[in-house]
Amino acid sequence: MTIILADGKFPEHEIPLGFLNKAEHIICCDGSAEILLAKGLVPEAIVGDLDSLSGDTASKFADRLFRDTDQETNDLTKAVRWCTGKGYNDIVILGATGKREDHAVGNISLLVEYARLVKIKMVTDTGTFIPLLKGSEINSFPGQQVSVFSIDPETKITSEGLRYRLDDLKLGNWWRATLNEAEGHSFSLRFNGGPVLVFLAFSDV
Repeated sequence: MTIILADGKFPEHEIPLGFLNKAEHIICCDGSAEILLAKGLVPEAIVGDLDSLSGDTASKFADRLFRDTDQETNDLTKAVRWCTGKGYNDIVILGATGKREDHAVGNISLLVEYARLVKIKMVTDTGTFIPLLKGSEINSFPGQQVSVFSIDPETKITSEGLRYRLDDLKLGNWWRATLNEAEGHSFSLRFNGGPVLVFLAFSDV
């Protein structure tokens, strides 16, 4: 498993921290390397335009700096692209939310693009975002809070196993299928078109 640590809020919840501590590879988006190093962990690579690194860090870890000056992508996309080039195809993104809301929304929306390339999810301090390109069964637990977001407003979504059933529902706005609830240990979503994002809240949130 590969962790990409974005330059948002460093995780505090035990679940994202557990992913971080078990990672085979840790890839930092530019400035996130500073806080990772402060936590006593060392990244395998630091990827981005590298404008947020201190001179000391850039000098000390020059052997693992990968500058990408593409102005049409953000640092998270650059890190995902670097990982795919290395064959790292099971990715968990941490630290992608918690600071600026516009950055958070942008990072979350990009998940569906990354899902076309790799197995990927985003874990925050409150839950997990999973991108779906086709209908799927999703593991859950009874009472788990679930939100569903459609990138395409014309996509029709049907659910099984959620408290508030979706029946060929078009989600014309992002709030439309939020704050649902899993009835059992899994639920399923079927949809035409797509893609779809699912948020699964942790049990203690």
